[in-house]
Amino acid sequence: MKWLVLLGLVALSECIVILPLRKMKTLRETLREKNLLNNFLEERAYRLSKKDSKITIHPLKNYLDMAYVGNITIGTPPQEFRVVFDTGSADLWVPSISCVSPACYTHKTFNLHNSSSFGQTHQPISISYGPGIIQGFLGSDTVRIGNLVSLKQSFGLSQEEYGFDGAPFDGVLGLAYPSISIKGIIPIFDNLWSQGAFSEPVFAFYLNTCQPEGSVVMFGGVDHRYYKGELNWIPVSQTRYWQISMNRISMNGNVTACSRGCQALLDTGTSMIHGPTRLITNIHKLMNARHQGSEYVVSCDAVKTLPPVIFNINGIDYPLPPQAYITKAQNFCLSIFHGGTETSSPETWILGGVFLRQYFSVFDRRNDSIGLAQV
Repeated sequence: MKWLVLLGLVALSECIVILPLRKMKTLRETLREKNLLNNFLEERAYRLSKKDSKITIHPLKNYLDMAYVGNITIGTPPQEFRVVFDTGSADLWVPSISCVSPACYTHKTFNLHNSSSFGQTHQPISISYGPGIIQGFLGSDTVRIGNLVSLKQSFGLSQEEYGFDGAPFDGVLGLAYPSISIKGIIPIFDNLWSQGAFSEPVFAFYLNTCQPEGSVVMFGGVDHRYYKGELNWIPVSQTRYWQISMNRISMNGNVTACSRGCQALLDTGTSMIHGPTRLITNIHKLMNARHQGSEYVVSCDAVKTLPPVIFNINGIDYPLPPQAYITKAQNFCLSIFHGGTETSSPETWILGGVFLRQYFSVFDRRNDSIGLAQV
C-alpha cells in the first residue's frame, strides 16, 4: 500500500498504522455551487417520508457533509475503494457491481465474482444516513486498511443508492460501537482487535485545517508528533456512538446552549456542528447571521470581531475560533452551525470536522474514553 507508514513508538513498544486521509469537497458544497442544494434537500425530505420501517436509520447522520476519505481494499485480489472513516456509524459498505442507481456509475463498485475469498450471506440491508439511503445485501471478504488485514469481514454491498450522486467517496467505514451495527455484525475495528492486529485497541484522527493533504487516521497507538501538550481524557457516556457529556457552550462569557449539561457525539463523518434548531438559532442571532434557504449567511468581516464559541467538556474549555466556525463559500460566508438534533433526548450536539480540526482526537475502546489535545 503506497500510502502506508509504519512508525514504531518506543514508549509503547509497538507499531502503529497511519493511513493518509484527503479532504474532499463535500456534496453539500458541490450542490451549493450548482444552485441545487435547496431542491435536493426538498426532494430527499419527500423521499424519506416514504421510507419503510425496515431501514436501519442513523437519525443524526448527514452524509452531505462527509469530507475526509482514505483508501482501503476488499477481496482477493484486492479491489481499492475510497471510504469515509466514520466515528458516527458502525458499518462498512461499498457499491456492488450489480448496483443499478446512477450514483454507482460514478463510483468504484465491488465485483464479487472477481474475488476468490468472497462469501455471500444473502441477507438484505437498508441503511439511512439523514437524507441518503442505501439498499443491498451483506457479504464477507478480506478487508485491508494499510497492512491491517481483517479476514471474513462482513460488509454491505449496495444495489441501490438514493441521494449519493456526486458524493466524493465510494463507501463508508464505520468506527462506532458494535451495538449500532446492522444485523448484529462485528465491525471491522472489533474484528481486527479480536484477530490480534494491534495490542492497543485505539484509533486517532489528525484532521488538517487548510490543505487537502496531510490529514491521517492511525490505528493501534498514538503518534505524539501530531498534538501539543497532554491528552485530556473524557469518559464515553453511552457505548453506541462516541458520545460524551458536555457541560456548556458559551460565547463572550455567556452560556448560549447546553446550560444544564448535554450530550455530544464526536463525529468524523460530518464537517459541521449540529445541535437543537432552537439553540442554533440563538447562536446565529449572536452572529447576526441571516437565514437563506437551508443555510445561514454571515458577514465575512465577522471573523475579525466575533468571539470564539467555547465548548466546556469535563471541566476543560475547548474554544472554536470564528475562523473555524465561519466558512467561505464562493463570494459569501456561511455558519457551520446546523440544527436538526432536537429529536434526540437529552439535548444532543454533534461535533464534526470543524471541531476535530482544532483538536487531535483519540478513541480508546479498552477504556471507553476519548482523548483530546491541541493540534
